[in-house]
Amino acid sequence: MWRDFVNELKRIFKDPGVTVIFIVATLAYPLIYKAVYWNEQITGVPVAVVDLSNSPESRDFLHKWNASPDIELAYSCNSMAEAERLLRDQKVHGIVYFPRDYARQLADPLGQAHISLYCDMSSFLYMKAVYLSCNQVMLESMRNIQIDRYEQMGMGKEFAWALVQDAPYAETALFTPTGGYGSFLIPAVLVLILHQTLLFGICMLGGTAREESLDQYSFRSLCGRSCAYFLVYYALAAVLLGLFPRLFNIPHIGAIGDILLFIVPYILAVIFFSLCVSVFIRNRESGLVLLISTSLIFLFMAGISWPKEMIPHAWLYLSYFIPYTWGAHGFIHINSMGASLAVTGTEYIALWALAGGYFLLACILFRIKKSRLLS
Repeated sequence: MWRDFVNELKRIFKDPGVTVIFIVATLAYPLIYKAVYWNEQITGVPVAVVDLSNSPESRDFLHKWNASPDIELAYSCNSMAEAERLLRDQKVHGIVYFPRDYARQLADPLGQAHISLYCDMSSFLYMKAVYLSCNQVMLESMRNIQIDRYEQMGMGKEFAWALVQDAPYAETALFTPTGGYGSFLIPAVLVLILHQTLLFGICMLGGTAREESLDQYSFRSLCGRSCAYFLVYYALAAVLLGLFPRLFNIPHIGAIGDILLFIVPYILAVIFFSLCVSVFIRNRESGLVLLISTSLIFLFMAGISWPKEMIPHAWLYLSYFIPYTWGAHGFIHINSMGASLAVTGTEYIALWALAGGYFLLACILFRIKKSRLLS
């Protein structure tokens, strides 16, 4: 076992492709993602205005909205057709439409005025900037309109205010203070990078060993190789998950000790999962196909970047067998939400269960493979 452990370490660092995947890619990918999402929010998103009302009320709404740093009222159009052309040409990323009866409906005590907002869905960040900023102005305007109508009915201002806001509230962003997409997504991406680079590297080494007809399917080899992978990747995971959020000011309110304990079963589960997959790999290049085809699938199935409630049950149940699903949720709970290891017990136990299950499955697959080669 010691000989297999040492030999696997030599293979890792003598193979340039595996070294690049294990070391360079694991440490470089987070830097690239952080560079892409360095600006947490987009500001000055151009918007087209179609104001058929042309009233003081619509101009007041636009004045308040334009005060937001998120958008810029770049074009004033005479028709929706003109605004749609600007949107198709990507000169604007949103359209706001005021109908002709906007002011008249506001003046009517029983009237209901409408504003139509069209967002560019080609980018989530554009849509978020346009929609949220407009929604904030709309809610403030609705509150003022309601107070004015209550006052017209003879109510005092204080009583009207109490009717409009009978339950005062304050909005506080707990885990992503800036509300940025990077702080939300990058912690999950860090865990995915560990999963996918380790999967790819093990499949590359397995494909190379198969091409060179090396003995890699014994129980001794399984344990020795696993220890080599764990030694390398535990150090990388400690740097990536423990140090990287602190260096680049990503939300990190969890205890570093809990993170270091949590990644032990995660790394083991990914190793044994990857060894099971490597049994079916015939050459080095097959791992690349696997990496490209599964990365986005794993990210969406985990329910981080896409709500769990919108994932079909079959895919959701399948995600429970992927170590990344439990690893991503557990790491976010500890690192970004400040949970303790005890609070994250479900994910922690699930990872140990996956590690044990995939270890047994790897033993079975290695034994079957070895018996076939001997026969």
